[in-house]
Amino acid sequence: MKSGFIQNGCFLVLTFITGLFYFCFYMLALSFSLSLSFIGIGIPLFTRVLRTTTTFIQFERTQTKIYTDITTAPYDKKTTTDASIWVHAKLELTDRRNWLAVFWLMQKLGIGLVSLVSVVVLYLTPLAFLLAPILYRYIDMNVIFMQVDTFAKSLLIMVLGAVLAAISVKLGDRLAKTFGGYTRTMIQQLDR
Repeated sequence: MKSGFIQNGCFLVLTFITGLFYFCFYMLALSFSLSLSFIGIGIPLFTRVLRTTTTFIQFERTQTKIYTDITTAPYDKKTTTDASIWVHAKLELTDRRNWLAVFWLMQKLGIGLVSLVSVVVLYLTPLAFLLAPILYRYIDMNVIFMQVDTFAKSLLIMVLGAVLAAISVKLGDRLAKTFGGYTRTMIQQLDR
């Protein structure tokens, strides 16, 4: 149970990190390649950026399987290797699945922000409450308008931390499964 709790926490943190990465990567790469498309260099760069969607979606699939044990169908994309660069560019730029994949991957930033807040509330707050008998001497702790300045109050906060930790185990698992289901939904929508 403890390893599942920690694994769910790692998944939620990784969801934030990957969501931030996808958003920044596509925002910068697409803007940069669009700005260079007027001189001709940007079109091949644009197609290379759009080809990354398959790799990132496969990574999402693997990450979801490892951390949440949610199995999703493989995401395959057709590629033609015998065509010229400009034919590839046209195929990549006009493929609706590429743009939907970019949209779904960039949306992961919102889910990642919710994940980050969830990690703070579900993982760090109970930990700080459980460590209250040690921490109250070194830092000023105020919990729900109560200043924790005695050992008895810190024990009360520690009990509250134990209750929050028990609740966090269930909520953390549920959130990880819900956010893992996002990957399944994403792949189902892209395979239509």
